[in-house]
Amino acid sequence: MDRRTFLKGSAFITGAFALNPADLLAGNSKITSPDPGKAKNIIFMVSDGMSMGTLTMADLYSRNILGRTSHWMNLYHTGQVSRALMDTASASSIVTDSAAASSAFGGGTRVKNGVLNVGVNGERYVPIWQKFKKAGKKAGCVTTVTVTHATPAGFCVNSDSRNAEPEIAEMYLQLGLDVMMGGGDEFFNPDKRADRKDMYEAYRQKGYQILKTKNDLKNIRKPGKMLGVFGTGALPYAIDRTNLSDLQHSPTLADMAKTAIDLMKDHPRGFVLQIEGGKVDWAAHANDVAALLHDQLAFDEAVKVAIDFAEKDQETLVIITTDHGNANPGTIYGTDAASGFNSISGYKYSNEYILNAIKSDFNLQQIKDWIYETNQIRLTDEEGRHLLNFYKGLEKQESGLYNYKKLPYKAYSDIQQQHNHVGWISMDHSGDYVEVAAYGPGREFLSPFIKNTELHQLMIKAGGLVI
Repeated sequence: MDRRTFLKGSAFITGAFALNPADLLAGNSKITSPDPGKAKNIIFMVSDGMSMGTLTMADLYSRNILGRTSHWMNLYHTGQVSRALMDTASASSIVTDSAAASSAFGGGTRVKNGVLNVGVNGERYVPIWQKFKKAGKKAGCVTTVTVTHATPAGFCVNSDSRNAEPEIAEMYLQLGLDVMMGGGDEFFNPDKRADRKDMYEAYRQKGYQILKTKNDLKNIRKPGKMLGVFGTGALPYAIDRTNLSDLQHSPTLADMAKTAIDLMKDHPRGFVLQIEGGKVDWAAHANDVAALLHDQLAFDEAVKVAIDFAEKDQETLVIITTDHGNANPGTIYGTDAASGFNSISGYKYSNEYILNAIKSDFNLQQIKDWIYETNQIRLTDEEGRHLLNFYKGLEKQESGLYNYKKLPYKAYSDIQQQHNHVGWISMDHSGDYVEVAAYGPGREFLSPFIKNTELHQLMIKAGGLVI
């Protein structure tokens, strides 16, 4: 199907709303204030790397172990949302990365993997949060990974490389974004930046309140701008934060979402906010089922925060989706599939934490005891020796995205699979169609099947922007 045929069949990209791609280039946008009766606020939620199996298993875990339907699936059960499937491809591949995916949402045009709102010929597409800022709204992003990571950056900046995170930290300040929260101290701290720039001080001089811990969220000044950076790198996995006391100084995604909404909700022109569960993607890359499910459920708690606000406010559009699938996890048939899956409730930590704690001088009994203590799994001697061999240099080290310490993620996931009946197709992104849900004013513009770029147009129309 060619692009013109696809767009002709899309319910909301017709007539006066059809946009000339040239209008999306920097310098050519003419943005007026939102029209009365449109969505005053927009909350765009991304569970990064969420395959359909992740959504399914999180709901299954919630029902079986927590005794309730997940908040996202409850929106489907109650019919409160419009629902769609979305094609997530980028300009360079049927399988996108997070930079191109966020650029599709943020800039409205498909770009190559690895860049942020930069076209194949160097075009600069104006990111959507810049458009809404120009229209008078407040704008922000919160995430469980670095605040300068690809997904938040795709709504805010143009960059030839998603990896230019030190520069992205500077761009956010230049744009005057109102609320930015996540990890990434290394991109703001002068002791960690290669150029020794003190970005914290630069933000303070522009009137930003700087937050470093969960307790700081209790003392925010209103109104005002705020930068929250809660540690080096990404925030902890939700399961580790829950069970490790030294990680409980970092906020949850729901904590950050609520704070961001509270800080911007009284602005007379409204606000736009992106909320990203970024470590869902990292857990999928590691085939780490406990980290995956608990971070997806933490994202689900942020969904509740957003919907609770929108139900009361009645002027807020909430879009809930993912940027792409990852690793396509799912439950596997078997007579003990249900009990095997439910056994995940006995997992205390992420595989990252468990495998990091194993040392090369562990003996067979020590590794068996450790795995039983943390996962309630009784390793066979063969399984124990297989794992130990990675630490003794007798097995080839594993690589993979975000596997900085070369931990044996796949080897251990394969062992877990024999007990929990959860399988994976890979340790990387997939090109599956993904879920989209829309709640509030503008939900009627969501067609049953869309391209990722069409969510950009939906936000423009729902927000009443005229370009």
